[in-house]
Amino acid sequence: MSGTLITLEHIRRAAVSCTLFTPTDLQSAINQLEYIQADPIRAPARAQDLILRHRVAGYKAGDLEKSYPTLEVEEDFLQNYGFIPRAFQKWLHPRSFERVLKIETETPHLITLVLEHVREHGPTHPRALEKTLGKLSVKNYWGGSSSATTRVLDALHYRGHLRVARRDAGIKVYEAAPHLEPHFENPLERTAQARELVHLLVRLYGPLSETSLGGLVSLMGYGAPHLKLELKAAFKQAVSFELDRAKLEGISYVWIPGEKWALEPDSEVRLLAPFDPIVWDRRRFAHLFGWEYKFEAYTPQAKRKFGYYALPLLWQDRVVGYANLKLESDARDRLESDARDRLESDARDRLESDARDRLESDARHRLESDARDRLESDARDRLAGRELKAEFGYPLGQPKGKAFASALARELERIRVFLG
Repeated sequence: MSGTLITLEHIRRAAVSCTLFTPTDLQSAINQLEYIQADPIRAPARAQDLILRHRVAGYKAGDLEKSYPTLEVEEDFLQNYGFIPRAFQKWLHPRSFERVLKIETETPHLITLVLEHVREHGPTHPRALEKTLGKLSVKNYWGGSSSATTRVLDALHYRGHLRVARRDAGIKVYEAAPHLEPHFENPLERTAQARELVHLLVRLYGPLSETSLGGLVSLMGYGAPHLKLELKAAFKQAVSFELDRAKLEGISYVWIPGEKWALEPDSEVRLLAPFDPIVWDRRRFAHLFGWEYKFEAYTPQAKRKFGYYALPLLWQDRVVGYANLKLESDARDRLESDARDRLESDARDRLESDARDRLESDARHRLESDARDRLESDARDRLAGRELKAEFGYPLGQPKGKAFASALARELERIRVFLG
């Protein structure tokens, strides 16, 4: 956009077009996005699936989890938990920092035992590990109790010593991460890591305000706590010398130089995930689209304004409303699904029966695989005979005309195919 007088319309169209590329294959879409935020809630599908459905040709709910073992992709931590291309991990690892994780101080003897076990036995299910090393509970962040071995697996994953190999019925199965060992031995220069991470945030969420970028850099204390000082310096360097900028209505927007922005929006309606890059920055959302959107899944029902899992509704280059989707009579299904997907929750530990704990590891894995297959089959059968219910809200008024109505009908049909 060099030499062009930048307007708010340019910024709005760029906010939509920069990450809403022509649908491609799954690996290419992951490489192009560089980060996909994960969320376990299914209403009607997980956030990662709702994000990918707009960018992967023929994508169906659950395709990422099914294809994960064959992809060059990793579950990892950026400003939140999500999925990144394996090659990008060099900018995050090693996570070498002085602070000791709570579980490392509570059960220091388990760290070495768990790591040695996984390296010796290969892909390890948390229940199989617990059966071998014994059951030990520790207090979690919510005041309840959690499995100590599961917490240690999570810590070793965070540190980069383990990776998620796959998921069995939604539960993470871990294995060693030899591809990260060279980065422990010869890590990249920290200023280079920090610069690349700042530029990733701009590629993913730009054009965005300097204020929003600064907030994102602060949140990188989750994924890159060892780069705190370098990230601050990289942010200042980027906004001062490396990024293009424009000040509109008192807000300074920045973006990657040389980006090609779409001049005209397409004519489709798209229902977006609450964490889609287009709507992730709530500050930018309010400025560009003229109303405030909130994610309310964890808001008490009586205080919700938009609904349990309201999906922002994009029409051309504007988010004009939101929708809450569900299959007829699926409230109970949704609650059961959410309970299954909260992988480390105390509730799941309590609900596991003693009989299941006594099953051999391979038999348990077959049981979980069979259960998952039955659940997916049942979901398909229910969908085939049930109507997709949609409730819409339009804070600034519903768009008029046949073009919008037709585009909305097409999007709902795409949702049905995606869920099927």
